[in-house]
Amino acid sequence: MEQIIKKHKFYWSQKTFIISVFAGLIFFAVSVAINYYANLFAIEKAGNSVTDLLLNILPVVDTNLLFFEGTLLFIVFVAGLMLKEPKAIPFTLKSLALFIVIRAGFVTLTHYGPFPDRAVMDNYDLIDSFTSSADLFFSGHTGMPYLLALIFWRARPLRLLFLGSSVVAGFSVLLAHYHYSIDVASAFFITFGIYHLARRLFKKDHDLFSTE
Repeated sequence: MEQIIKKHKFYWSQKTFIISVFAGLIFFAVSVAINYYANLFAIEKAGNSVTDLLLNILPVVDTNLLFFEGTLLFIVFVAGLMLKEPKAIPFTLKSLALFIVIRAGFVTLTHYGPFPDRAVMDNYDLIDSFTSSADLFFSGHTGMPYLLALIFWRARPLRLLFLGSSVVAGFSVLLAHYHYSIDVASAFFITFGIYHLARRLFKKDHDLFSTE
């Protein structure tokens, strides 16, 4: 705990760090707002369902516990991780915001409807404001843990944890038929591109995070 406090005192005493963190917070807040309206647009424009080879084979399994409670636990863990490593805050915040904005863009472009045979989603008013059965392409539950695995790649335990979370999340949304297989498979490729784009756009933040 003493080491963590020292880290915070060191970084929060730097003006450039403070500015970068607040810029990240603003960008993240804007990305959440963009995602909210993209979700509303997707609901309004949702079209018909399409066939899916994998979903036709897989049985419908209720994975609400992983989909909702798992998401909340994941958010708390990431917040705690950034508190432990303050130098990771700017780059992580901005990378996540970039992920959300780019995914919102994809959501507004793809309007196919949810798979007809699917598990019933629990009603979580707060979560329902930012996701729905219409924001399908690409899977955020799969892509976001993978993005964090790329960000924390050098820390092997975190890398394995986030990679495992991404795989589990991918399987859970497929088993519940919340996403099509293309939503899950494409998430890895698109997220990989988002990570490298973030490294270029937020180079100073990435360099700070990469310092020993």
